[in-house]
Amino acid sequence: MERMIGTVSRGIRAPIIKEGDDIAEIVVESVVNAAKSENFELRDRDVVGITEAVVARAQGNYANVSQIATDVRAKFGDDTIGVIFPILSRNRFSICLKGIAAGAKKIVLMLSYPSDEVGNHLLDIDLLDEKGINPWKDVLSEERYRELFGYQKHVFTGVDYIEFYKELITSAGCEVEVIFANDCRTILEYTKSVLCCDIHSRNRSKRLLKAAGAKKVFGLDDLLTAPVDGSGYNESYGLLGSNKATESTVKLFPRACKKVVEDIQKGLLDRTGKKIEVMVYGDGAFKDPAGKIWELADPVVSPAYTDGLEGQPNEVKLKYLADNQFSGLEGDELKKAISEYIRNKDEDLVGEMASQGTTPRRLTDLIGSLCDLTSGSGDKGTPFVLVQGYFDNYAN
Repeated sequence: MERMIGTVSRGIRAPIIKEGDDIAEIVVESVVNAAKSENFELRDRDVVGITEAVVARAQGNYANVSQIATDVRAKFGDDTIGVIFPILSRNRFSICLKGIAAGAKKIVLMLSYPSDEVGNHLLDIDLLDEKGINPWKDVLSEERYRELFGYQKHVFTGVDYIEFYKELITSAGCEVEVIFANDCRTILEYTKSVLCCDIHSRNRSKRLLKAAGAKKVFGLDDLLTAPVDGSGYNESYGLLGSNKATESTVKLFPRACKKVVEDIQKGLLDRTGKKIEVMVYGDGAFKDPAGKIWELADPVVSPAYTDGLEGQPNEVKLKYLADNQFSGLEGDELKKAISEYIRNKDEDLVGEMASQGTTPRRLTDLIGSLCDLTSGSGDKGTPFVLVQGYFDNYAN
């Protein structure tokens, strides 16, 4: 009988990962044991995903507020620092901000509005229309912002992020001024020393600021790119992708992940005889329709993956074929015709009508998003995910 199941995503339970653990061995053992426990077979081209958090934890890739502050002072000295476009997140930014403030004398905090770059809203966009405010050109002081919009709390977290971030800064003994603007160059009216805290638009912000006359421009990806007083680090992303670990420490994005995924792939091949693809994943790339939050607060979905996950899907749209080329066929005849079409499809379908409506995204972004949704962000206890049948199609 033909196989009736397509893609299957399984969360894989694992022990609590601690610093110094052999993450590759734990992943291999967990996946193999899960297959035995649930009586399923591992196959070639299965995909194993490992959440970045446990990789970084095994590496001991942490930094504390004092170490962040030391790096900030080394880069900015006693300058007033323009801290621009941070996302509104206790988990992602609060401890980073504590460290930045501990290394500065004064911060001009410039928040984008009505939302940050990943969709966390300070206020409803309709209020801008009601008040006659143009977010692309109007610069608001904190006083003017409060006069117009009052004190609003985030719909999910119940936090007034303006007050929350101000308190974090002042509690570190740092002076703060808050403004609201969406052109990064606005900050140069307050200081020529700027720390860009945006994630996906950071390179554009840096380029525009330098062209407009900024004297010092750094991003979160320029902090802790090397060890500071014994800290962890990430040579590619610095503080980007970090998460709150304790009230004074952050867990950084993991480093040297290519070796991790290759070691896991080899371990699985040795144990099972199957060539299984492996990736490290962080935030998935998807948007919540109710809260308007775009999930991707990490710099990338996947910092490392095995070579078989390079590229994009090359798929045709079944309903298009059924409604067009083969609209006159039914039953087994239709199935046979579509299966044959898929088996003989072009290696590159970009621009062809038969692929219209498929998802032209990278495999690692798609599979990483599936893994993130499967493992969740809470207490499921499944930091590893096994995806099977992802590369199957109707003709298999």
